[in-house]
Amino acid sequence: MNKGELVAAIAAKAEISKAAAAKGLDAALDAIAEALQKGEAVQLIGFATLKVAEKAARKGINPATKQVIDIPAKKAVKFKAGAKLAF
Repeated sequence: MNKGELVAAIAAKAEISKAAAAKGLDAALDAIAEALQKGEAVQLIGFATLKVAEKAARKGINPATKQVIDIPAKKAVKFKAGAKLAF
């Protein structure tokens, strides 16, 4: 499902226009992104928990040259599925 299909599904389930659904989805995604950028966890009870995790620096191998390279530390978003996503 792409964003357009998701907007259409939201509009149909909420019985609102696609424009309103797109605006709501964009606002929700922006709010989630802002919270994660601040380092806050986002808990959508029953659906998922998103949080920022630190990944340590490590050594890796360039597959093209087989040389050892340094991979710097970085932050990544962790996704933990909630009960509604358990199949």
